[in-house]
Amino acid sequence: MKLAIIDANAVIHRAFHALPPLESKNGEQTGAVYGFLLFFFKAVKEFNPDFILAAFDYPAPTFRHKEYKGYKATRQKAPDELYSQIPKVKDFLNAFSVFVFEKEGYEADDIIGTAAEKFSKDAEVIILTGDMDALQLVKDNVKVYLLKRGIKDALIYGRKEVSERYSGLNPENLIDFKSLRGDPSDNIPGVRGIGEKAASKIIKDFGSLEAAYKNLDKVSPSLRKKLESGKEDAFMSKMLVEIEKSVPFDFGLKDLAWKGYNSKKGLEMLEEYNFKSLIKRLGKRETNLKLL
Repeated sequence: MKLAIIDANAVIHRAFHALPPLESKNGEQTGAVYGFLLFFFKAVKEFNPDFILAAFDYPAPTFRHKEYKGYKATRQKAPDELYSQIPKVKDFLNAFSVFVFEKEGYEADDIIGTAAEKFSKDAEVIILTGDMDALQLVKDNVKVYLLKRGIKDALIYGRKEVSERYSGLNPENLIDFKSLRGDPSDNIPGVRGIGEKAASKIIKDFGSLEAAYKNLDKVSPSLRKKLESGKEDAFMSKMLVEIEKSVPFDFGLKDLAWKGYNSKKGLEMLEEYNFKSLIKRLGKRETNLKLL
C-alpha cells in the first residue's frame, strides 16, 4: 500500500513562480492551480497511491514564530495573486476526494512529519514537495519526491540519495547539520562563521549537535570559539529546523483512502477553468474518470 502526502503550499508556490500567469474565463488568476494539478496528475500516475493526504500551512503564526520572532522574517511576502489561488486548489482536491488538512499553530511540514511517522508502519510513504527540509523525514519506508526545478522535473530521495546529496550524511543528521549551518531562506541563524563544509564535518565527526558540544576540547581553537559563542543560536536553530512529529489529529489511514478521479464535479471544474490540456489527461468512462 502507498500513501502520497502532498506538501501543498510548497507545490503551489513552485507552480506560481514556474509558470506564466493564466486567467480563467472570469479573469481570475489560475496559473498556480494549473501547475499544481499538472504535478498532481503526474505524481498520481507515477505512484498510483492507495491513500492521499494534502497538507496545508495554516494562515497564522506557528509555535516557531512564537519562539523566535525572526523566523522567516526576511522572506518577501508572496503576492496576493498566489494566495488567492490556494482556496481554488483546495476546491479541486475536495472535488477529487483528496483528504485536506491544516492545523493552527503548525506548518504543513509538521503535519507531513506526523503523518509519515504514524502511517509508515502500515504503508509506503511518498512525500511530494519542493522543499528540501522534508529530506530529514526519509527512512526505510518514507521517500521524498522532490521537485528539482519548475514543476516537471523531480527526483526520488531515499536514504542512499540523501547520503549522496549531503556527502555521507544520513537523513537523521540533517537536523543537526542545518542547526550549525543555518538557513537564510527561513532566517535560521545557525552558528556564525560555520558553513556547509564545516557543519558537515562536525556532524560526521561527532554524530550530533549535543555530542559536538560535549567534545569541544577535540576541535581546533578557532572552531571551538565559534561553537562556544554560537551555542544558544545552534540549539534554537535545532528547535526551528526539526519537523514536528506529534501534531494532534484524529484521522486514520483509512480516512485517506483514494478511489481515483471518479468525480463529475472535478471534470466540470476543469472545464470551467478552461484547463483543456488537463482534461485531455483524463478519460471518461461512464461515470468514472481515470488518468490516461
